[in-house]
Amino acid sequence: QVQLVESGGGLVQAGGSLRLSCAPSGRTSEKYYMAWFRQAPGKEREFVAFISKTDDTYYADSLKGRFRVSRDNTKNTINLSMNSLKPEDTAVYYCAASRFAPNLVATIADYNYWGQGTQVTVSA
Repeated sequence: QVQLVESGGGLVQAGGSLRLSCAPSGRTSEKYYMAWFRQAPGKEREFVAFISKTDDTYYADSLKGRFRVSRDNTKNTINLSMNSLKPEDTAVYYCAASRFAPNLVATIADYNYWGQGTQVTVSA
């Protein structure tokens, strides 16, 4: 069983930056396909970014250029660097993982493991 633990959320002013981290616990020697999703109040969970086992990355079109996902192989964690944050980026951010390549990186059902989420709040 894999558990994902997110960290790094918080309150930031518009234009600022934050970095989220996600660390799998349990079978930490295994590499996973991993992704970030977010869910704003009253909205559906949406795809943010994906990183493959070979560190190929994909992003939601609206976030390209501001968000960057990376993998730290020494710590077996993934990070989400968020820059030029906007109030509309306010959401709970979730880390997700799968042992197998997702059919579509943005499909929630393709991920077996989820973190508990970390709150990101961007003030105007």
